Amino acid sequence: MPNFADAKTFHVATLGCKINQYESEAIAEAWRGQGLAEAASAEGADVLLVNSCAVTNRAVSDLRATVRRLRQQNPSARLVVTGCAAQILADEIAAMPEVDLVVPQARKAELLAGPSPVRCSGAPCSFPPFSIASFRRARAVVKVQDGCSHHCTYCIVPLTRGRSVSRDPGETLAEMRRLLAVGYRELVLSGVNLRQYGRDLAEPLDFWDLLARVEAEFASEWAGRARLRLSSVEPGQLEAKALEVLGRSRLLVPHLHLSLQSGDEGVLKRMGRGHYRPAQVLDFLKELRRFWPRLGLGADLLTGFPGETAEQFETTFGFCSELPLTYAHVFPFSPRPGTPAAKLPDPLLKVERTARAARLRQLAESKKRAFQDELARLPRLRVLIEGVGGGQGHGVCEFYTPCVVRGEGLAKGALVPLRPAGLREGKIVGELAGDDS
Repeated sequence: MPNFADAKTFHVATLGCKINQYESEAIAEAWRGQGLAEAASAEGADVLLVNSCAVTNRAVSDLRATVRRLRQQNPSARLVVTGCAAQILADEIAAMPEVDLVVPQARKAELLAGPSPVRCSGAPCSFPPFSIASFRRARAVVKVQDGCSHHCTYCIVPLTRGRSVSRDPGETLAEMRRLLAVGYRELVLSGVNLRQYGRDLAEPLDFWDLLARVEAEFASEWAGRARLRLSSVEPGQLEAKALEVLGRSRLLVPHLHLSLQSGDEGVLKRMGRGHYRPAQVLDFLKELRRFWPRLGLGADLLTGFPGETAEQFETTFGFCSELPLTYAHVFPFSPRPGTPAAKLPDPLLKVERTARAARLRQLAESKKRAFQDELARLPRLRVLIEGVGGGQGHGVCEFYTPCVVRGEGLAKGALVPLRPAGLREGKIVGELAGDDS
């Protein structure tokens, strides 16, 4: 075990999802509270912490590249790797000459006690004791759920994060209250699988019940002054209760990101995702239009799953053509060790998986451009400023579309009105609008 007793400074590199971002922030806050100073770069740190991802082969490659880069930047620092890759590839990562210590995802919460982990208290499989008082980005993530008990055949998350666990709703509300009080004006409710929220709690509730509590707690004070966004939701969540909660919310932005993966029922069944039908998604979105006439819609899509025929891909392509997509995250199938899909017959060649992904990306890009053209003609948007420079701010509007705001007095984290004037380099540009515009 390397000696961390004399460490005075640290630097964190985070790879992967919003949940990792949240957990990195929680660890950094804990270390700062223990007297360590956070360095802006690797060169000024005694300890380098890499919070890893393992969802794709690319994510693991990114980890290796990050570790090498950080070690080159600081040969004398103690380098710690934690996160999902550290859970399933612990021995392999420990064998890397640049790495001093590996802390698996299951033990990540022990890092809250300091760079040299000690066994933390708490029951096994309970919600990890992460919490934050601030966030390094303008949009603050609030983690409400971790892990997954569903076991999709391609997904490595159950192996890296374990079964689904839910955060106590009172703790969630308290953290949101703290973040709003210190100035955050957009909060993102996040989880690995929000469909499974509440199943392990003593009181009977699901994610939509939690969202209704958030609305009851904050809408009267914060509607119009702050806003709420959801991370990825499961198509199986899109039911009558979801429509009711979304439709009456005064805090939520009109934006959803769906973990769709495929538009073909046969492929979904082989993925272990036969609990929803693509047609149900279209029906739900049609009903949602009654409350959100215009909405941003993103999707995760996986192409080239083992056994996916050309006809099945065309079904997915046709389904996506019908969806009011405004962007998409498209991934060619990447076999993950230890998952059932890695052993399925009829694997597709990488060139075919990649070609199918390229077609879907092209479709999503054309839909995104059309949606941006529509937004650019609106009289007004609301933009959360994520950065400021040169007399303008950049950020995202309520529909999760990038925007550039020209005006004086802009500040990071502010929620401001934008009067669109057009498009430039894939962003809506315009002037800061007056409150009465």
